[in-house]
Amino acid sequence: MLMKDPNNTRNTAPRRGSPLWIYIVVVILLGVTACAVAFAGLTGDDLDALARTPVFWILGCFIIFGELRPIITPGSTENNGATTSTTFSFAALLYAGLPIAAALQAVAVITCGIFRGRTPHRIAFNAAQYSLSLAAAQLVLALFGDLATPTNLWVPDGADLPAIALAGTVYFICNDTLVGSAVALHERVSLVKALRWDLGYQVLVHLALLGLAPLMVIAMDRSAAFVPLIVLPFIAVYLNASVSVRREHQALHDGLTGLPNRKLLIVRTEEALAEARGAEKRAAEKRDAEKRARKKGNPENNGTESSGAENNSTESSAAENNGAEIGGKEKRSVGKLGARTGFGPRLRKSADPPKHRAGLFLLDLDRFKEVNDTLGHPTGDRLLQLVAHRLTHSVRPGDLVARLGGDEFAVLLPSVRDEADARQVAARLRAALSEPVRLDGMSFDLEGSVGIALFPDHAPDFELLLQRADVAMYNAKEARSGVEIYSARKDRNSPARLSMLGDLRRAIDRSELELFYQPKVSLRDGQLVGMEALLRWRHPDKGILEPAAFLSVAEQTYLMRSITHHVVGAALAQAAAWWREDLTVQVAVNASGRDLFDTGLTETIEEGLLARGLPAAALQLEITERILMNEPAYASDTVGALAELGIPLSLDDFGTGYSSLVRLNRLPVEEVKIDSSFVGRLAESPEDAVIVRSIIDLVRTLGLRSVAEGVEDPVTARMLRDMGCDAAQGWHFGRPMDAETATDWLRRHLQRAPEPAA
Repeated sequence: MLMKDPNNTRNTAPRRGSPLWIYIVVVILLGVTACAVAFAGLTGDDLDALARTPVFWILGCFIIFGELRPIITPGSTENNGATTSTTFSFAALLYAGLPIAAALQAVAVITCGIFRGRTPHRIAFNAAQYSLSLAAAQLVLALFGDLATPTNLWVPDGADLPAIALAGTVYFICNDTLVGSAVALHERVSLVKALRWDLGYQVLVHLALLGLAPLMVIAMDRSAAFVPLIVLPFIAVYLNASVSVRREHQALHDGLTGLPNRKLLIVRTEEALAEARGAEKRAAEKRDAEKRARKKGNPENNGTESSGAENNSTESSAAENNGAEIGGKEKRSVGKLGARTGFGPRLRKSADPPKHRAGLFLLDLDRFKEVNDTLGHPTGDRLLQLVAHRLTHSVRPGDLVARLGGDEFAVLLPSVRDEADARQVAARLRAALSEPVRLDGMSFDLEGSVGIALFPDHAPDFELLLQRADVAMYNAKEARSGVEIYSARKDRNSPARLSMLGDLRRAIDRSELELFYQPKVSLRDGQLVGMEALLRWRHPDKGILEPAAFLSVAEQTYLMRSITHHVVGAALAQAAAWWREDLTVQVAVNASGRDLFDTGLTETIEEGLLARGLPAAALQLEITERILMNEPAYASDTVGALAELGIPLSLDDFGTGYSSLVRLNRLPVEEVKIDSSFVGRLAESPEDAVIVRSIIDLVRTLGLRSVAEGVEDPVTARMLRDMGCDAAQGWHFGRPMDAETATDWLRRHLQRAPEPAA
């Protein structure tokens, strides 16, 4: 039984005009030319002899059988298994010449291709590949004067063995090079690497198969009845190899989907990591050699280059410190700016990043348990088989899809350029999964969460790579983002996280956490609607850090409760100070879904309001849209208690999640904030303009206030005002300011007459 490789994508037609497509076309044309030249030399007598001689028909049957049933040994696949047709086609070449051998081999390739469901381009290439290899061997025999035809059969003797050996060698080199070149272009690797993959195995196999060809010729010349006797050893080898392969396949593959299991994934990953290490080492040696050559050619520039490097390092450090001072929830962070301009990596790293990476994905199906519980395990098994099929047809050639168990899959990328490339592959996987599935008369949608870890960026070996891909995958599930790349600050088990937690604990005690404030302005008349409090950490060594740098570390620990209570207290204290100056402004504070489970939060807010003599309307809590998807959080006692207290809620980042309008209508929300990802492209993207307008109309229908985030220019502000948006927030109206600067800003703006914001 032939084991199918689910990761084999060689049957996929190449893109027209690609290097692989051009190569295949050239080989096919050369093969057709070689066959045309060979067949042109056939005479009518040759054809009559071919039809009358039964040995050729027997030989043709064995060639077809050899193509259909290659000998697959442990460690080999359908693509590199030993095809016994090699023995019989080479024997036909020796005995009757190139036209007969090429014709029988072509018929066998076409027959095998039809039975195996191969694409026409692959069938044509294989036929041309064999024809060219046989033609090359024929040229060698012609040099020794050994040319056979159907009417002039050739039976070699001992003196002809050197010529046969050389012809066999040329046949092997030509055949292996033609196939290796196609594999190299398909897998996007070097030709040397493609040839080295199984060179030793192929040499031994072809030595045995081609070595039997002269014996086959002698047997054919004696009597056609001897030919089947030659086949008996092949049958014995085939049966033994089939048993061994079946056992190996069962040990290395998943029984349900046929995908590689964890054991084979480990082997393939270690091979990929070894290749990446070797490539990186060779690249480093090449760079060192080039550097030495430059120094030898320009000795007077050595000092200048060193000084330049120091200056660059100083500039990078200064830029990094300056970048830390800017940013915030105003949706225009230095991180995003760096990503757009290409300066980000230079600010983060002083050393050259690795050029050769490997990637490991961990993919887990969302809500698969519901399918099993609702439709039963047989349907769940069929769904897993469908998922395996979709995944293997969504990765790049050379990538490996494995099943680790249950609804968890792994994808190995032996070579990946950077995180962006890895994200593209992950996006293709999720897109393939998102196609509707119909099983047992029911149609439903699939989704998966993907965690990505890269070598050598995130881990040096398989076990750590898998562990960190697992961390990233669970981060993707928690954030409902679909795809996450491993980040040490999100890893609860990383040394960096533990160090960050220690620093953060001390930061709370030392009052290093402070609030910056950004205004929300009415688009209709320019009046101040409120100030949003944005948390910053004034780190003694790293400068001012934004929440993204440390809150994800604190979210799963007891520190989050302390930080939230600290922020609420600081915001209420600042609001009280402003109200004492008759600067009556509402202060908004961000709260996570986890904060709404804190039964002490309402008590803290109530006590803070009473102690400072503030009304409930002086404080506003902003929650993310994702909270609407969390039924327990929605029904929590905290939400009800906040509503009774009169604390208004603002729904943040609207448009990025999957809101329930029923829940939105029932929540004590007074405003909805439109996410900056839509607002920022408002003037450029008609699609985003439609989305923003729809959200504004929806919010107005519900009787709520709409606030646009990330407004950075007057054009966007004017468009939002024309759409009927109530208020806006962003750099166009004011950047995040510390308490003192914000107080001065309020004094100036609340004392002058309001004007439309545009």
